[in-house]
Amino acid sequence: MSNKDIYKQLCETSKEIPLFEQPWWLDVVCKQWDVAIARKGDRIAGTWPYPIEKKLGLTLIRTPKLTPYMGPQVFFPKDLKESNTDNFEHETVLDLIKQLPKSKVWHLAVQPGMRQVGIFKNHKLSPQVQQTFLVELNESEDTLLANMKDTTRRNIRIAEGEVIVSNSPEHLKQLYHFQKETLSKKGLTPAYSFREMEHIMNACIANDACRLWVAKEGKKIVAIVWQVWDNKCSYYFMGGQNPESNNYRAMSLLLWHTIKEAKKQGNTLFDLEGSMDEGVERFFRNFGGERAMYMVLQKNKSFRWWLKKLIFK
Repeated sequence: MSNKDIYKQLCETSKEIPLFEQPWWLDVVCKQWDVAIARKGDRIAGTWPYPIEKKLGLTLIRTPKLTPYMGPQVFFPKDLKESNTDNFEHETVLDLIKQLPKSKVWHLAVQPGMRQVGIFKNHKLSPQVQQTFLVELNESEDTLLANMKDTTRRNIRIAEGEVIVSNSPEHLKQLYHFQKETLSKKGLTPAYSFREMEHIMNACIANDACRLWVAKEGKKIVAIVWQVWDNKCSYYFMGGQNPESNNYRAMSLLLWHTIKEAKKQGNTLFDLEGSMDEGVERFFRNFGGERAMYMVLQKNKSFRWWLKKLIFK
């Protein structure tokens, strides 16, 4: 049985596999993928799915489009002493990374909480730190609301009387247009197509792993938030505001609505997925989450790839 077959069986029984490492997600975002598996005796200690991507005759290890994080995932034994967790994680990640294909080009984001910087540097990778905000959902709704900035709570209260929120996946194309128009004002274009968004939405609906929350003022859509989730965590996957609307409060209400829905369905964390954009970071910071860091593992030892990046910036 191949590693990929073993991994698919594991995902059917384990509740620890994050959304973005589920086989059905990988099937959508990767043309091909495989997985490294680390074992301790007869049990699986860790997994690291990875895309199989080749361009210009090079093997690339990159985070797929529309995928915030990828592996490695470590499965700690329930009876493991806390003092031994770092050694267990270190040995498991070291085993996994040795199984990954040799590549001169890396640009792979790993999950928040992964601490094995030394292993990555020893493998000639340059970890770049990014940030997100994680909201713990084990508090009451009143406490979660109280943890937010005063102006955010006020905007939520006002917006509750202004807009109606519904789950309306049929408006996905509107979200794409909102994002495209917003980026256009900054001289940018989306890094993905509507068709790629649609494929992920269809897979998420088939696996009961998403909602598209739409805020309407009368018949006019003013903001949209796309929520996705796994057994542990809900994610702000993406969102957009109608450039023709001045109702900036609707987005705050949508995020609060999404946080409440995540709590109702039993998630213990809400991941705002962060941003290095100062304005977006400030907006997310107002929701009372804890700042969390994650690494993007980078390497470029290929002149061909360096030249391509130089020409096609």
